[in-house]
Amino acid sequence: MKSNVGGIDRGIRIVVGLILVGLAVLDFIGPWGYLGSIVVATGVFKFCGAYALFGFNTCAVNKSHNLESTN
Repeated sequence: MKSNVGGIDRGIRIVVGLILVGLAVLDFIGPWGYLGSIVVATGVFKFCGAYALFGFNTCAVNKSHNLESTN
């Protein structure tokens, strides 16, 4: 699997997912909140199946390998 979830996106996914799971555990939002575990997993593993399906990628582009030395 190639990573397609970048740094900021990853952090947001983990935080929001943990909040959803926490609210489900405390019975504030019901059992659907456990779907937050999927959101956490996409952040932890840096891969989102929906992103792959639709061709999205929020990872930073590494341009250093494209630069030529100008001596």
